[in-house]
Amino acid sequence: MFAILKKEINSFFASPIGYLVIAIFLLLNGLFLWLFKGEFNILDNGFADLSSFFLLAPWILIFLIPAVTMRSFSDEKKQGTLELLLTKPISNINIVLGKYFGAFVLILIALLPTLLYVYTVYLLGNPLGNLDVGSTLGSYFGLLFLVAAYTAIGIFTSSITDNQIVAFISSVFLCFVFYIGFQGLADFMSSNFVEQLGMSTHYKSMSRGVLDTRDIIYFLSVTALFIFFTVRKIQTKSFIKKNYVLFLLFPLGLFIFNALTAKSGLYQRLDLTQDKRYTISDAAIQIIDKVASPILIDVFLEGEDFPTEFRRLQSETKQLLEEFEAKNKNIKFNFINPIEDETTRDRNMQQLSDRGLTPMQLTVQESGKSSQAVIFPWALASHDGVTVKIPLVKNKIGATQQELVTNSVQHLEYAFADGFSKLINPKKRKVAILRGNNQLEDKYIFDFVKTIGDYYFIAPFTLDSVANNAQKTLKALNEFDLLISAKPTEAFSEKEKLVLDQFTMKGGKSLWLVDAVAAEKDSLYNPTGKSITIPRDLNLTDLFFKYGVRINPYLVNDLYSAPITLAIGEGSQSQFQQLPWYYSPLVNAESKHAITNNLNLVKFDFANQIDTLKNKVSKTILLKSSVLTKLDGTPREVSLEMTQKEPNPQEYNKGQQNLAVLLEGQFTSAYHNRIKPFALENELNSSVPTKMIVIADGDVIKNDITRNGPQELGFDKWSGQTYGNKEFLLNAVNYLLDDDGLINIRTKEIAVAFLDPKKVAANKTMWQLTNILLPLVLLGVFGFVFNFLRRKKYAK
Repeated sequence: MFAILKKEINSFFASPIGYLVIAIFLLLNGLFLWLFKGEFNILDNGFADLSSFFLLAPWILIFLIPAVTMRSFSDEKKQGTLELLLTKPISNINIVLGKYFGAFVLILIALLPTLLYVYTVYLLGNPLGNLDVGSTLGSYFGLLFLVAAYTAIGIFTSSITDNQIVAFISSVFLCFVFYIGFQGLADFMSSNFVEQLGMSTHYKSMSRGVLDTRDIIYFLSVTALFIFFTVRKIQTKSFIKKNYVLFLLFPLGLFIFNALTAKSGLYQRLDLTQDKRYTISDAAIQIIDKVASPILIDVFLEGEDFPTEFRRLQSETKQLLEEFEAKNKNIKFNFINPIEDETTRDRNMQQLSDRGLTPMQLTVQESGKSSQAVIFPWALASHDGVTVKIPLVKNKIGATQQELVTNSVQHLEYAFADGFSKLINPKKRKVAILRGNNQLEDKYIFDFVKTIGDYYFIAPFTLDSVANNAQKTLKALNEFDLLISAKPTEAFSEKEKLVLDQFTMKGGKSLWLVDAVAAEKDSLYNPTGKSITIPRDLNLTDLFFKYGVRINPYLVNDLYSAPITLAIGEGSQSQFQQLPWYYSPLVNAESKHAITNNLNLVKFDFANQIDTLKNKVSKTILLKSSVLTKLDGTPREVSLEMTQKEPNPQEYNKGQQNLAVLLEGQFTSAYHNRIKPFALENELNSSVPTKMIVIADGDVIKNDITRNGPQELGFDKWSGQTYGNKEFLLNAVNYLLDDDGLINIRTKEIAVAFLDPKKVAANKTMWQLTNILLPLVLLGVFGFVFNFLRRKKYAK
């Protein structure tokens, strides 16, 4: 076998045709990947990976491998040397394997120069070396398995004819059918079974760096099948009945083995990507497994004029949905370009906007010119007559397009899993909106209550009945899973506090948005532009103190803050201007906790400072002010004159201040070893494990009101910015009530690697010439050395 392998390699490189075939392969790769404009161009795409190469390579190999294998047996037949070879003391299987591995090694030699592409991307990464080596290695493994199958097909077609051209065309045809033909047939027949017969389906995940034993077994089976056919074809003995049985049983056995492997659940899946981006989280799998009838997903992230960053978001969305579809075939998706047809463009845009799918305008940089493109970064998922919208872009104020896409890719799995959960999981949790202590009116929390209404049952709950029948009030409150108290301004009585305390002891979750200082921005809009802020006593200090936090009556004065909009001038000459306002901290979440990871800036108004106290309850700081902070004690005068004065940075030396804290664990009752304000049934002094979030600002949940009604929470009509308040609070509620761990998907870190645009621009021509010409030069050097050694050997 090894002698035949060596003979195949020697004869291939002894002919100029061999070098020409490999040269054409390398040249085509180099031109498409580094020079020609298009989706395969690595430098234009701007991503530090080789996904373009692994998408392009199967198509070029469809022609390269048949060119290498076409002469394996056909030439032997034409020259009449096959019969002589079969008389040698070597088995038919060894003859076939010798020629097969000879061709396989030749393809490997052709692929070796492409490692230069890996090194180039490594050098151009931002920062240097920003390349997912695991994903690249896994993709090369996938390509090798595809090469193995193509080579087996090529060897087989060479054995059925003595004409090399016929062998080449037959091999190209069969490789094409196996790679993409079955997929096209499956689309026509809507058959998943037919699709699984094709190579494209199995190569797809391997080309991303994911190795699945089902895909490996498939490629090995195809390889073994065509090697078996080749062995049978070169046999000189006629068929007997026993041979017919074997001829039928072997393919059938391979088919059954593949089917059993796929259905048994014994398969293994290895995600070699650095961030495990193609490994679906357990929480998402639990949701997907529940899908018993089709979920139809329309993705509107489609178009030709996308910036390269958004084309990556498009491909990542498609790949994620393919992973979902592989887990459950009831998940169906398609990509739609709503603005492709000029005749229906305006109507489609209006219809999508009416459904809340707002378009996004992008800047496209190409050939030194800037242009604008409009996209709809949304998906609609429908199930049993219910439709939910799924945002595909994760906005963050001040983010570049690269950062925007990175954040969005990281958010994709949670966005789709959350959408599926809304569709298939019926509401079962109950949320109480606390009333009776002069909390924010319904119109000021309208948007947030409407948002969480998609997930939970919502109802107002008042503590007024505590005075008459406290036990009944407590029993009624215990029917809820979570209570939200949004900016109470009236003190709680001892009976009310005991009811709230026992609700916590029995495992109830709570979200508190509390102001320890009476301060309102509206009170500044008077002729003097001044207001007096005073401490606000809600009679909650001892309750929170026992649980492990204390809200202090200080105003957080932060240089990193949102502006205030004021009318400057008089009468018709007045204009609205945005001026610095240091009592509105803008908080950039630094914590990687599920609630705050990948979160937009959160806007506070007259926030207070929180201290954490030592006890057995676990405390996680969710949000902090910036380091350029000072604390203003109360009572004090607050004036709009702050907007006209230049702050002294030396005064802002208090560092980061805690603004939101998560408490988890077993709480001790605030009334333990104290006289109770009323007698209790089944009194608890220690809670079951539960959770609570305390936020030292009630305005975080407050939406603006205009003549058109309540606005979206976090939206600032003056600047057009949308802050992350709603997402933060929604994550907080979902975390408090999440038993399945779905919210924890948000902690999954996915990094999109980019090329350094400065390096690319500075030496673009050099990189293009290097990757196009250097592989050809290396091939020429190899050919010179090979033929020099060959001549030297035979000259002796």
